[in-house]
Amino acid sequence: MAGPLNGRALAARWHDHLARDRRRSEHTVRAYTATAHRLVRFLEGHLGGEVDGAALCALAAADLRAFLTVRRADGIGNSSAARELSAVRGFLAFAAAEVGHEQALPRLKGPRKPRSVPRPVSPDEAVALAEEAEENGSEPWIGARDLAVLLLLYGSGLRVAEALGLTGAALPLGPALSVTGKRAKTRIVPLLDPVREAIERYVALCPWPVGRDAPLFRGARGGPLRGEIVRRAVRRARVQLGLSDRATPHALRHSFATHLLGRGADLRALQELLGHASLSSTQIYTAVDAAHLMDVYRAAHPRA
Repeated sequence: MAGPLNGRALAARWHDHLARDRRRSEHTVRAYTATAHRLVRFLEGHLGGEVDGAALCALAAADLRAFLTVRRADGIGNSSAARELSAVRGFLAFAAAEVGHEQALPRLKGPRKPRSVPRPVSPDEAVALAEEAEENGSEPWIGARDLAVLLLLYGSGLRVAEALGLTGAALPLGPALSVTGKRAKTRIVPLLDPVREAIERYVALCPWPVGRDAPLFRGARGGPLRGEIVRRAVRRARVQLGLSDRATPHALRHSFATHLLGRGADLRALQELLGHASLSSTQIYTAVDAAHLMDVYRAAHPRA
């Protein structure tokens, strides 16, 4: 008869659970699994022996506090500590379910995480970034590709990974686009004429065939386009345009949301367009819009 599951085996099972059952992103699965293994290794030293499911379920708040203290000594800040604690809670809840334990998780207040407000770029800056990236393309089709990707981020509010995850099945393009976002959730986003035309021009110039299951956006050697290539193109373009570091590919998505909200978009509709799981994630853009209004006020008011 098999013995009780040890902590390392539970961490490996949690990896599979996050990837297969929860459909979390590859980045999240990797980060959360790493946290679980870090916790198990810490507890083996902290408790003085192998850690099994029963030991994980018997942890007290003081044990978790000690773990976070060690992580703080490693140099992580409040935001990283909060994410680490969130991953630990998820892992402990999973471990409890796996071993049939019903004990409540130890209560531990997480570090205060500053709520940062996304910094959008202006419409002119968004278009200028895309056009400058096109100019910088080493070949016409690569310039057309970078223009199409960046206009898609700004015009449809996509995440970089969502844009790069599109396949030839999206063709032929219409007035809307079906996008697969986080946790494999599908949503419909608008496709403005200039964005559609930019993608169609790229497809016409691309030297690689775009089959239904093939990546829509290709790298220089024909493989899937990587996010780092997009970020590198934007970094180069913003330096040439004299824009601030906040002009990033993800800032184009923020700009999409902020500009729609500024034109009277409903929060619930915006939540659907962005693919947010909860309205609270979308509500942060009300603060962005207010911050933008204050910037305009300070720039224009003689006594500001």
